[in-house]
Amino acid sequence: MKLVECVPNFSEGRRPEVIAAIRAAAEEVPGVYVLDQHADSAHNRSVLTFAGRAPDVAAAAFRCVARAAELIDLNRHRGEHPRMGATDVLPFVPLGETTMAECVDLAGQIGRRIGEELGIPVYLYYEAATRPERRWLPNIRRGEYEAIKEEIGRLPERQPDSGPTNLGPAGATAVGARPVLVAFNVNLASPDLALARSIARAVRESSGGLPAVQARGMATEDSRVVQVSMNLLDFRVTPLHIVFERVRELAAARGVEVAASEVVGLLPTEALTMTAAHYYGLRHFGPAAVLEDRLLEALLDRTQSPTSPLPAAKGDAGDC
Repeated sequence: MKLVECVPNFSEGRRPEVIAAIRAAAEEVPGVYVLDQHADSAHNRSVLTFAGRAPDVAAAAFRCVARAAELIDLNRHRGEHPRMGATDVLPFVPLGETTMAECVDLAGQIGRRIGEELGIPVYLYYEAATRPERRWLPNIRRGEYEAIKEEIGRLPERQPDSGPTNLGPAGATAVGARPVLVAFNVNLASPDLALARSIARAVRESSGGLPAVQARGMATEDSRVVQVSMNLLDFRVTPLHIVFERVRELAAARGVEVAASEVVGLLPTEALTMTAAHYYGLRHFGPAAVLEDRLLEALLDRTQSPTSPLPAAKGDAGDC
């Protein structure tokens, strides 16, 4: 089955009515399934996750960008998370039989439409990037909204892929295609923001840390807690448990404990089974051993071939 996931990030995490209006823009499109919503007031940012067939997801994505542009003014926005647009990031993720190339094409089409119809500068990133340096979001977002507003019309490296060479209140949007990403935050029981930033530097790949990891140190709503906020670009290369243990080890060396951790948005079952297998020493353990995953697989098989028997579950030894 060909499906596409879209995980737009919006520069609003404090006004519930604005977050709800943007979500409604996606829910109004038939065939689109809103799977998750996460908002953080300290970051002043929200993340929406929806999926469906490519044309439906494309329509929902455009509607969300348009609604966010109406309701969010970057000139008034302040938050812990770096940002450059009302819709800051708009990634398309291939699911099922959809290929990455198809998501790259989709990102290009939607990027052009956003630029031409909404007048918002668009930068294509990750697999959709048209320049090597634009593969990574931090390069595009350097200096955030304020710097881009000053430089977009005069520096060649700030020339957008689509849209005008000036920034309005809705800012600019990065539109891209990427694999599944795990957004993973670890909170430290300390008010020391310098500590969080130091640990972030130690774990992120660009500073010589863990491969396929991006990280930043941030404050939280609780003045007694700081956060190491991370993107795991490939959880198979650097799994959750490796990242968590490394952050905990670095914090412990400074006499600080981990207060909690959180996942922003959704993550694949495989990411969790890898961590469970590590901590419990489980051999040959993966998504095929998870009841709900096997049941879903069986139901999909039955839907596609009504006369075929349900596939035998793996890993269920039965009652003793």
